[in-house]
Amino acid sequence: MAQDNTVTLVGNLTKDPELRYTTGGRGVASFGLAVNRRWQQNGEWQEAVSFFNVVAWADLGENAAASLTKGTRCMVTGRLEQRSYETREGEKRNITEVIADDLGPSLRWAQAQVERISRDAAGGGSGGGGGGGGAAAAPDPVYGDEEPF
Repeated sequence: MAQDNTVTLVGNLTKDPELRYTTGGRGVASFGLAVNRRWQQNGEWQEAVSFFNVVAWADLGENAAASLTKGTRCMVTGRLEQRSYETREGEKRNITEVIADDLGPSLRWAQAQVERISRDAAGGGSGGGGGGGGAAAAPDPVYGDEEPF
């Protein structure tokens, strides 16, 4: 039986996306997202904030790093993934991250100008920094080599 692990969050970036590249040249951007929740209880407003780590791979990560900044209200759709790691002191830690499938600025209180990039430009690293030489980009896991729209 297939389990569905999909989450959609709307919140504000707590820091600029940090773009790094794997040894194979694949981009990966990570950033924090603060999600606020407000409700009224006994006539008084209550508020709670949850913080999530978001990871965006390949073109999505590169586009996020080029488009989003700290404080930007953002919508993230993806899946929850848990992983373990060991600190320098040898302590084991578990972390849950949102692996983004899609994201974009929220237009509730802002406007955005969308600039479509060609698939060729996206594969070589857009935006001046970092492109990965002559290596061909891996096909998109959802669309393969065809254009999504």
